[in-house]
Amino acid sequence: MRTRGLATVVLVTASLVGSAQGHQARPAAPALQQQDRFGLIGQLVQGGFAMGTAPRGTTLLSLGGAPVQLAPDRRFLIAFDRDAGPTTLLVARFANGTEVRQTLSIAPRAWDISRLNTLPKYPVPRPEFERARPAELAQINAARAMQSDAQGWRQTFLWPVTGRISTLFGSQRIYRGEPGSYHSGIDIARPTGTVVLAPADGVVVLAAARPFTLEGNLLMIDHGMGLNTAFMHLTRIDVKPGQQVRRGQPVGTVGRTGRATGPHLHWSLKWRDARIDPLLVAGPMPAAD
Repeated sequence: MRTRGLATVVLVTASLVGSAQGHQARPAAPALQQQDRFGLIGQLVQGGFAMGTAPRGTTLLSLGGAPVQLAPDRRFLIAFDRDAGPTTLLVARFANGTEVRQTLSIAPRAWDISRLNTLPKYPVPRPEFERARPAELAQINAARAMQSDAQGWRQTFLWPVTGRISTLFGSQRIYRGEPGSYHSGIDIARPTGTVVLAPADGVVVLAAARPFTLEGNLLMIDHGMGLNTAFMHLTRIDVKPGQQVRRGQPVGTVGRTGRATGPHLHWSLKWRDARIDPLLVAGPMPAAD
């Protein structure tokens, strides 16, 4: 996966340290040639992502203390949530207990914040919403937990539809001083029935059999390495759970199902628990067809 337009290239060098077990002598770690050090290409910003190659001999890679999956060619993907803190630690561990560590600085971003001082934060939920929502969330969480060997994470991502961006990733409303949830994806205004394309190769992990209360007809695609797409408010879903899809393949159509005030596509991207700005993945919006 390569960024376009907004891409920032970041080359990261690493420092070699011993294991945290006192001053016990340990075998020397593999010599780190320039090509064996961390080399990240991407955007180290809130809502951003980066791809890299782990040093030769790495047996365990972690970010912020959590394991990061390594491909056979030592390639990996990491991402940073909209509210990510200013730093995080990337660590490669070798079989002999030594480590390569790099502190990553995550740049903050300015978000579109609207202050609504006359409206309460939460409307009174309808009984049918309270009944249906736990089962819907269980389906979404189960889908996000699925892992496939899809290789879409390596590709340049397409815009699933082109058109006017009506709501940016990360935007948020403040109700009488109380912050609401931030917008976890990007909204693209298009007429009902506009064909939606798979942004990259993947495996369908959720294709809603009926509209969800908020998301409407929800489609989720796993791109591998913990990266997944969610499309919301679709009029129609044209693929099935377990189906492999290819970059550019039609997968459904734009609609206004669920909680939507007009026809649009909501596209969100998530890596593990980090929500990613699609603009930083697919690049600037091209002209609509």
